Amino acid sequence: MATKSQKAANRGRPCFVFSCFIFFFSVCVLASINEVRFQSLLRFGNCSIPNDASTTSTSLLSSSNNNEELRILIAILTLPDQYQRRHFVRLVYGTQTQPEGTKIDVKFVFCNLTKEDQKVLVALEIMRYDDIIILNCTENMNKGKTFTFFSSLPEMFNETEHYPPYHYVMKADDDTYVRLNNLAESLKPLPREDLYYGFVIPCRSMDALKGYMSGMGYLVSWDIVEWIRDSDIPKQHLEGPEDKVFGEWMSEGKKGMNRYNAKWSMYNIPDPPTGCTHDLWPNTIAVHLLKNQVKWLKALTYFNVTQNLKQSKLYHIS
Repeated sequence: MATKSQKAANRGRPCFVFSCFIFFFSVCVLASINEVRFQSLLRFGNCSIPNDASTTSTSLLSSSNNNEELRILIAILTLPDQYQRRHFVRLVYGTQTQPEGTKIDVKFVFCNLTKEDQKVLVALEIMRYDDIIILNCTENMNKGKTFTFFSSLPEMFNETEHYPPYHYVMKADDDTYVRLNNLAESLKPLPREDLYYGFVIPCRSMDALKGYMSGMGYLVSWDIVEWIRDSDIPKQHLEGPEDKVFGEWMSEGKKGMNRYNAKWSMYNIPDPPTGCTHDLWPNTIAVHLLKNQVKWLKALTYFNVTQNLKQSKLYHIS
């Protein structure tokens, strides 16, 4: 016969089992909720924080990107007489494949022609390649050429099929090698309005809201291009180092508040090494100061640009 204490224990077992069931069920629910929250935070972090560059603006967290083809204009500011340099740089960009979902146009930009031979030779280039923009200005580096370029674009492209004709416009030097696929991938998650993108100066700074973007290659969204055309701020401040002056326009006009510092995926070639350089690496968006053929070949060899050369009986290159 069961004792009183045994009977009490038997009566308590169902309550204990039920309590255990409720406890374990609650733990499972809480774990599921936390897992969902954790995965959401991971996704949010992946969307809002680029791997290789610093951003400065909370609005970068909500990109305006969509399924529309991304259109980019890269403008290489150069001189009319730089025929050999243009042909070489044209070859370098022409052998890069267009990134998927992206249309990138590379054009060479200079001021009015002043010699009779230029009128023939440049005309032949235009007929063959259609990649030259001639501005209505006298050739200069730091006396308004950059302003003339950006302010002229809306009128040049006001009859295109799409608006804006380009989501982004990049001004680049002719000694800068821009890797198109890496550039496009870095831009896809970013806003398509009020964007100012590049390598922030001074070179030791990572704060994109202080300083300005290096002239090696900086990029803005199309709305800023239109603002440069319409605002009095750039018109009243034309002379000085063109990249620094451009940054001052942005600061004074409170434009380009979506800023993307692409350091250290943009950098100077380390020859000689300085505080603004590092060794070539795979995640490069742009490398600058390729002042001669030796430096260009060093970069092109590192990035293995001839890897897609097709086999043929017509040549043998080992």
